[in-house]
Amino acid sequence: MTETTGLRVLRRQPTEEGPGAGRLLILVHGSMDRATSFTRLMAKLPDWSVLYYDRRGYAGSAETGPAETFGHQVDDLLAVLDGEPAVAFGHSFGGDVVLAAASHRPELIPAALVWEAPQPWLPWWPSHTAAGGAQEQLEPDERAEWFMRRQIGDRVWERLPSATQARRRAEGQTLQAEMASLRGGPVFDAARVSIPVIVGRGTLSSTHQRRSARELAAALPNGELADIPGATHGAHLSHPGEVADLLRRAAARAL
Repeated sequence: MTETTGLRVLRRQPTEEGPGAGRLLILVHGSMDRATSFTRLMAKLPDWSVLYYDRRGYAGSAETGPAETFGHQVDDLLAVLDGEPAVAFGHSFGGDVVLAAASHRPELIPAALVWEAPQPWLPWWPSHTAAGGAQEQLEPDERAEWFMRRQIGDRVWERLPSATQARRRAEGQTLQAEMASLRGGPVFDAARVSIPVIVGRGTLSSTHQRRSARELAAALPNGELADIPGATHGAHLSHPGEVADLLRRAAARAL
């Protein structure tokens, strides 16, 4: 573990030899998540070096508090890379961060996979989603719980230890700040993202997530749409092997 701008940053070296030797991957998690959610995915890429970190306000980076602007999220990603090029995987909100960073520093992100990145600036984006402003009237801790229950289900939430529930509810300020940062207008210009990007979506994901992925892939100069059968929003958890295959495909297209 290292510290970069107060963030908890980890690096896993390859655990076995293979064709990915010398390849670096950086993983950027979504809202109300943490770096450790990528454990299953990393196990499917044993020959890669992997950088992964807790974004501001989450898990090991909780003490940093929320990012003041979306631009600070991009700065954090570039600081974690520290000049070292890496293929990037951005899940959900992390996909927005990856695309924005790639538009500014394509030499540091030669290719990427983004999974169902929210785009609430689209005119048709539904208001019942967190990015669309749903449940803004709740207190931050209440909204965090609402978000988690939507993601993992009431039964799983209620089985979590009380200390874990408290930690997740405490991340509500960060969730609020992140969702607000997406509603001020586009946080990246797809036309300026010149690198090859695979835009992933699940066949069982919601209608708006599938539509936004399709439109994003079409808007990117080097975009490619990819479906994972049977997957939903958390594909890196449920289908890590398939996500790893997409990352290998993205790496093969790297600039």
